Amino acid sequence: MDRHQLNAAYCIKCIWIIISLFSYLVDSWSFHMYHNFMLTGPKAHIAMADSVAAGALTGVKECKYQFKWDRWNCPEHTLFKRNGPRANKEHSFVHAISSAGVMYIITRNCSQGDFDNCNCDVSRDGKFTFQENGVKWKWGGCSDNVIFGEQISEQFLDALETTKDSRATVIRHNNAVGRSAVYKTLIMRCKCQGVSGACTMKTCWRQLSEFRKVGEYLKKRYKRSIKVEFFEGELSNGARTVPKIVPSNDISRADLVYLDKSPDYCTFNDTLGNRGTEGRECRRPKKGDNPFDKHAKGSCRRLCSACNLAVEKKPVEISERCNCKFHWCCEVKCDQCVENVEKLTCVRKEKKVRKEPES
Repeated sequence: MDRHQLNAAYCIKCIWIIISLFSYLVDSWSFHMYHNFMLTGPKAHIAMADSVAAGALTGVKECKYQFKWDRWNCPEHTLFKRNGPRANKEHSFVHAISSAGVMYIITRNCSQGDFDNCNCDVSRDGKFTFQENGVKWKWGGCSDNVIFGEQISEQFLDALETTKDSRATVIRHNNAVGRSAVYKTLIMRCKCQGVSGACTMKTCWRQLSEFRKVGEYLKKRYKRSIKVEFFEGELSNGARTVPKIVPSNDISRADLVYLDKSPDYCTFNDTLGNRGTEGRECRRPKKGDNPFDKHAKGSCRRLCSACNLAVEKKPVEISERCNCKFHWCCEVKCDQCVENVEKLTCVRKEKKVRKEPES
């Protein structure tokens, strides 16, 4: 076996080690998806493969959070199927959020020093600008290297689409939308400089926001996603096409696009993998509930009433740890608190039996 064959064998061994490390963290659907990531990515970036897998998983977790109270709730068994024409708006979101997740985790791990070939983004360092209030500031510090994260995300994910057909073109477009979402949600951190605390000049740098912000941004884009057609190698929305460089008034690089109409997620359809909404839990937020419950607003109407299902109320007991206290040394002791809550579930409506009139 020559040197090149040994290197190839070593690369494959590294890939499978990474796959085995992640296999116990994810379900079978994720495993096959990551398997594709590992084998398609450039060999020069095999060391980043675990971060790519973690990024994709981060994206799917966020997908499940954003759609928890929707009819389609990002079910694992329907994601990333390679044997179907899936190009509806829900799968457009999946590809975008996964692409964003990979870019986000790669960028974050780069900033933490996990990669030898990645450092801070210093491309703007030393450049001056002015804010509206006249305070002068310059780029400096250690900006998160989103350019590096974008490149790795594109190389791994876009490489999965080896054709130039309509479906692959839509996926590559939505992958790019996901990466642009990371840029659009960046936050700027600044440090004041000046005599006696006077902020006469600032040094500023760019930093990743919480990934939840990326998810919220893409959920808004999902709600405004555009149905397109494929013509002569380009995506078209009526009279205009998706631009390669300059955005048009109809479709821009920030727009999620799709080809196929979404199915009816209310009803069970084994062929499409739809489980329907029967048996799903819904919630009616109350005053004082945590912020997450804002997503649950109207969920009983969406999941039950609009799907011709009834809302069943059932009292349940929830037991959880509470009143936790630290005891020296070194133990945390908690009480077990029980709370009675009302669980709401979508169920089939009972058919009223018509009584025959007595003769």
